[in-house]
Amino acid sequence: MIVANHISWLDIFVINAVRPTRFVAKSEIRDWPFVGWLCEKTGTIFIKRAKRSDTHKINQVMHDVLVGGDCVGLFPEGTTTAGDRLRKFHSSLFEPAVASGAKVMPLAIAYREEGGERSVAPAYIEDITFSQSIRALLECPKLVVDVTCADPLPADQFKRRELASRCETLIARILDVDVIREPLPLGGELAAQTEQFEQS
Repeated sequence: MIVANHISWLDIFVINAVRPTRFVAKSEIRDWPFVGWLCEKTGTIFIKRAKRSDTHKINQVMHDVLVGGDCVGLFPEGTTTAGDRLRKFHSSLFEPAVASGAKVMPLAIAYREEGGERSVAPAYIEDITFSQSIRALLECPKLVVDVTCADPLPADQFKRRELASRCETLIARILDVDVIREPLPLGGELAAQTEQFEQS
């Protein structure tokens, strides 16, 4: 399982360029022009944020995929940032890795301009539309993507909350950013839906 910070819809394609991976993503992405089609064709596992039962179903699918030898990708922040911070990792979707004894690789993504400074062009945050995001990327003269992997962790040696916390710490250290722990607005993002499973 690959566990990464989340900045942009580009993240899925960046990681797939390094290692073919099936991702867990919000179901709305399936309806995006072209990108939704690409995600579906690459085996993305879509989750409905409004349904508690869907997380249990997704966990079973992820478990089966991991046991079958495929790689699963996860953005446990449940939302995107500008890359200047990391949100608390939610542990509910780490359970399939623990149950299947998978190796978990923390992976840090950073987008930079030609001079090395952080680029906000790919950041899919706040109320930006998909067309605005495309425009921002097209107007960016050059974009560099840094992909840094920490050493894989044996998931069966951790409880899911411990595993989530360890991945969070490693990625924050690579990116040299703070972890923001305040909760997201209810109904705003996938993290708001998965929060209810943290104590289960």
